[in-house]
Amino acid sequence: MTPPIPPAFPAIRMRRNRKSDWARRMVRESRLSPDDLIWPVFLVDGDNIRQPVASMPHVERLSVDQAVLAAKEARELGIPCIAPFPYTNPELRDAEGSEALKSDNLVSRACRDIKDAVPEIGILTDVALDPYTSHGHDGLMDGDSILNDETVDILCQQAINQAKAGADIIAPSDMMDGRVGAIRKALDDSGFEDIQIMAYAAKYASCFYGPFRDAVGSESQLRGDKRTYQMDPGNSDEAMREVALDIAEGADMVMVKPGLPYLDIVYRVKSTFGMPTFAYQVSGEYAMIAAAAQNSWLDHDRAMMESLMSFKRAGADGILTYFAPAAAKSMLQD
Repeated sequence: MTPPIPPAFPAIRMRRNRKSDWARRMVRESRLSPDDLIWPVFLVDGDNIRQPVASMPHVERLSVDQAVLAAKEARELGIPCIAPFPYTNPELRDAEGSEALKSDNLVSRACRDIKDAVPEIGILTDVALDPYTSHGHDGLMDGDSILNDETVDILCQQAINQAKAGADIIAPSDMMDGRVGAIRKALDDSGFEDIQIMAYAAKYASCFYGPFRDAVGSESQLRGDKRTYQMDPGNSDEAMREVALDIAEGADMVMVKPGLPYLDIVYRVKSTFGMPTFAYQVSGEYAMIAAAAQNSWLDHDRAMMESLMSFKRAGADGILTYFAPAAAKSMLQD
């Protein structure tokens, strides 16, 4: 049904509802709270280390003891979940990403120590091999080809390793076909039926991942590109198929990555499936805003909050963002 044409000015003055702060707050359609945030943190080996990431202003790689402090900060700010990503030393990388399966790797140690110190904080762990492989890809390779099914077998082992260490949410980001169903079965068969899966369901082959790859050390390792398994930026209907498949395979939550360049996908996913839908404000999006603010080209806090609000307006239930602690502090001050 076509909506009726509203009365015209001056009977209707849209500015009446904008006249003051209290009025604007009263009619606001989308709202942000710390509950909407997941904080990605980068890990590095050692003790008492906070190592700046050159391409991400104000972001640091943290040793496990410092990651525990970050988890405590998240608790105080009301951020419900953190997501650790490892910087793996080059000498520990190999073609099979075998470090991903070790019970004492960086992510496993961080999960155990965080759960011991801050059990009420959720931990979301990334399942993919790119932080661990010598070639920088998310899966096993045969020449220049990524092996799908063989990679899925390894990802299942990685997921179980993370679950044993204390991960609450397994988040496969590799974009191999069939991995969600295989991981769900592997977790259930191992007694981890309560572990959630947040699928990187629509993950695009994007240039906006550059600073992240710098932070985890995979940029210099990467041979070729990831367009044979990550999505073409020109495709939207394909994203719906990817999401539908992951839901059918047992995903509890789905994610769109990157975020800001793909708000239309966030909107379509939430509108179509009604599933808990998350967006990842990736490293390149963060770096653009943070670097512009450093040069006084943008107001840092206003740009940060406006960008985060766009995800909520598009329908996202939550946002993975490196702005999480700064955004939570801003919200708590309001």
